Amino acid sequence: MSQRKDISYSGYLQLDKILQAQQPLSTAHDEMLFVIQHQTSELWMKLAIHELTATCRLIAADDLQPAFKTLARVSRILEQLNSAWDVLRTMTPSEYTEFRGLLGQSSGFQSWQYRVIEFLVGNKNAAMIHAHQDDKAVVERLEAVRLAPSIYDLTIQLLHRRGLGIDKATLERDISVPHLPNDSVLNAWSSVYRDPTRYWELYELAEKLVDFEDYFRRWRFNHVTTVERIIGFKRGTGGSSGVSYLRKMLDVVLFPELWQVRTQL
Repeated sequence: MSQRKDISYSGYLQLDKILQAQQPLSTAHDEMLFVIQHQTSELWMKLAIHELTATCRLIAADDLQPAFKTLARVSRILEQLNSAWDVLRTMTPSEYTEFRGLLGQSSGFQSWQYRVIEFLVGNKNAAMIHAHQDDKAVVERLEAVRLAPSIYDLTIQLLHRRGLGIDKATLERDISVPHLPNDSVLNAWSSVYRDPTRYWELYELAEKLVDFEDYFRRWRFNHVTTVERIIGFKRGTGGSSGVSYLRKMLDVVLFPELWQVRTQL
């Protein structure tokens, strides 16, 4: 940058655009917090998508060492997203009601980047695309991710390539829907965990995936408690059932056999 006189810190980061992007609809003091918390979360999600996409590509290519780095980074990103809830929770119900009515039908439920993350890690629900039906480009992107193998689909294929027999039905299943627990996958992970020295790369990949899901579960839990703390059991601004829907999401398991194997060992 010292050699490029035309580039400044502000210009490189396009701070003029970023810092002008906060346009509260009211004079309520806490609306600025609400806007910035969601904007920064979307930026972190953009980076998470960047890293998860790279991870999928690396696993597909049997290049696991750099995949460990990208997965670890995504877990740290989720840690940042978890910390953001702590800041938002400083807003009380009284303060939120000062501007909530101005939000119309806008809702975090409509975050297409969050939906991309869900699809990349295997929680694929085609009905969720309906919320974006007015944006053709977003619909096309979501459909492309839904129809592509998730990070866990690619991991299961890797297990098979490494000689840990996965049954044919699982390898040829419809990858546009969520993976369901499978005995052959559980047995493969059992072999890995019973002999980690022999399967060290797969063992490390397994733990990195568990780390990711652990942080993702915390993110969901913090989302539920934050929403309940601020609006109770009111319906969400976009028409979702609010806390009731979010609590159901706590039961979603992304990598079931990696949790089941702990009981089996």
